[in-house]
Amino acid sequence: MRFGWRRAIAAAAAITLATAIGMGGVSYPDTLLPAHGGQAAASTKPMMVEDVFKNVQALKGLGVDDFLLTMGIMSAAVGSDCVGCHPSAGTDHVDWALDTPRKRTARRMVQMVTAINRDHFNGRQVVTCWTCHRGRDRPVTTMTLDVVYGPPTDESDDVLTQAQAVPSVDQVLDKYLQAIGGARNVVRVTSFVATGKSVGYRGFGGGGVVEVSAQAPDKRATHISFPEYPDRGVSVRTYDGRSGWIATPLAVVPKYELAGSERDGARLDAMLSFPTQIKQALTDVRVGPPSTIEDRDVTVLQGNGPNGTLATLYFDDASGLLVRMVRHGRSPIGRVPTQVDYSDYRDVGGIKFPFRWTFAWLDGRDHFEFSDVKLNVPIDAAKFGEPNLR
Repeated sequence: MRFGWRRAIAAAAAITLATAIGMGGVSYPDTLLPAHGGQAAASTKPMMVEDVFKNVQALKGLGVDDFLLTMGIMSAAVGSDCVGCHPSAGTDHVDWALDTPRKRTARRMVQMVTAINRDHFNGRQVVTCWTCHRGRDRPVTTMTLDVVYGPPTDESDDVLTQAQAVPSVDQVLDKYLQAIGGARNVVRVTSFVATGKSVGYRGFGGGGVVEVSAQAPDKRATHISFPEYPDRGVSVRTYDGRSGWIATPLAVVPKYELAGSERDGARLDAMLSFPTQIKQALTDVRVGPPSTIEDRDVTVLQGNGPNGTLATLYFDDASGLLVRMVRHGRSPIGRVPTQVDYSDYRDVGGIKFPFRWTFAWLDGRDHFEFSDVKLNVPIDAAKFGEPNLR
């Protein structure tokens, strides 16, 4: 999820890297020009990257949401920041359109990766930026003996296959539903509103007030406000069962409609807010090899979402509770991970609800600590619709 101060910084970094692969600057079409009072005019369709950014060459045809996700992959892969491509980034004097050798190199890298996958892997996305760079500007070319003789790095594949000698999907889900209150009780929950505080990664940007609202089968909204800093506006992510929006007033693109992988992810988030819908939200559900999270044994369940998305669920073996969800979206240069960790389960009306959520994505991390959770409450439909930036 993209919220708050780090989202504003991450958006600037995204623009930096976007320019590196072919953007000469940012243009603001009529749908983004401020109307009277500073309100952005409503758009009639999701914005494409060509509608917002100038001189796109390597990644044409993407929605703004998928484009920013792609920038997140590049940023994580090469460990870059704004100044790496744009002198004076972070000031009013930055020239986003200024072309540099690094931008031209990044453009060639995108084309190279595409060609490798096309020519050697039948178009399957096997090689990505991360394959070689791993957080470095220049990939490592020679192994070190400390790594060769050190403990192995345990990195599981994105796509899991059905493991042998593990519980069945039904056994895993039945244990989970029983752990949070029993299937009959859980299925009666058709909405919830959770409120509390939001803290950005390492406390950056100060704390906010968060409200997460969800309504079965597939509506969810997250609003984060900053009462002590009202000029920061309200950061919002919504999905109304059909369309989704992200609004972050301080970002380079203050508001945009979800059009691709982010929309698929928003739909998954909304449906998985209600545990009895896991089988409806996912297809080809399978149980992967056993794993651990912070020395806890976990059972891993994975399923396919819409349009090539994946959702992987981690259940604590001792309690049966869901402790982590990782979903992978798609982009032209690799899968895009979003991770949500759940903890501090408490009883709310006979149902155990996690009062601590930690969202981690390629642009940052937010920690939610809820102080109040209400079940089966009416929620105004407008809560899930297009955010109003007034």
